[in-house]
Amino acid sequence: MEQIINSINTINENYLIVILIALFYSLERLLGSPFKFDGRLNHFLHNFLFQITFYFANIAFAIVQVSIVSWSTENEIGLFNWFDIPLWLKVILGIMCLDFSSYWFHRLAHASPLLWRLHRVHHSDTKMDTSTFFRGHPLEVLVFGTSSVVGCVVFGLDLTILGVYFFVLLPFLVAQHANFELPDWTDKVFGKVFITPNFHKVHHEQNQFYTDSNFADIFIFWDKLFNTFKYLPVKDMRYGLKEFDNDKKQTFWYLLISPFINIERQMNDKP
Repeated sequence: MEQIINSINTINENYLIVILIALFYSLERLLGSPFKFDGRLNHFLHNFLFQITFYFANIAFAIVQVSIVSWSTENEIGLFNWFDIPLWLKVILGIMCLDFSSYWFHRLAHASPLLWRLHRVHHSDTKMDTSTFFRGHPLEVLVFGTSSVVGCVVFGLDLTILGVYFFVLLPFLVAQHANFELPDWTDKVFGKVFITPNFHKVHHEQNQFYTDSNFADIFIFWDKLFNTFKYLPVKDMRYGLKEFDNDKKQTFWYLLISPFINIERQMNDKP
């Protein structure tokens, strides 16, 4: 088990992202897109620019992240340092705990007006496809990066388990934004445990009643447990945010400065 974990942690995440984006971008064409739009290359390029800025922001924050988690591990801080459990079980529970931490930070990003200014950049995409995975403000690394640090410190997880968590998380994040609709049976089978792509798309619906739901990244039971799960058929969805629904507000430069602009949220009535 330890050898498998070490092997996973030697994989370059950037290579994994390239493979996943290429795979799901291709699947969108093979499976057909329920939401069709023109200018997909331009859309991709504007979203990809965020990956470049996020890359450098993530490198800077990783220094802090590694330092805190290493200190926590060396001082045996956190829940799993209180008792001995098999490594395989610690990995599984560790992934669940980090997803639990991300769930609450994600909810906070929606509830806090200040953090929402950052997070709304991701939700601004009115033409969602695989490249929407890239669209996130670089300063948002302070939110979800802190989520991982808090999860590691509270539950006593080290950098190797954090690395496995990111390896498991990335396919979910890319698949969940892909512009295709999976058959209902995938939700009925896998959706009993996991956040399926169809379920996550509900989170990108324009109506805030649905936007403020389905916060977890991997496991559906956090939303079920805390009553934040909602469902809407993919064919009925309108992606993005009303206040960003024009071409100017979909450009990289506008979105990059948008957290510093007072943009009034246009609310929808409950369905």
